[in-house]
Amino acid sequence: MEFVIHVLQKYFQKNEAEAHAIMLEVHTRGFGVCGIFTYEVAESKAAKVTKYARDNGHPLKCSTDPCDS
Repeated sequence: MEFVIHVLQKYFQKNEAEAHAIMLEVHTRGFGVCGIFTYEVAESKAAKVTKYARDNGHPLKCSTDPCDS
């Protein structure tokens, strides 16, 4: 859980309260929304987070979904 908070702060510039709330959402629902980005930025962030998690021994999955707007 602490690693998820760390990632949210490091890669998505979330403050402690925002990161904690998203982490709880991920923990209870299995997913959470970190932000809305252009396709290229979202794909880049997802790849960086996934690599960072693997490099640090965590099974965290970060993916992108199209926005319904």
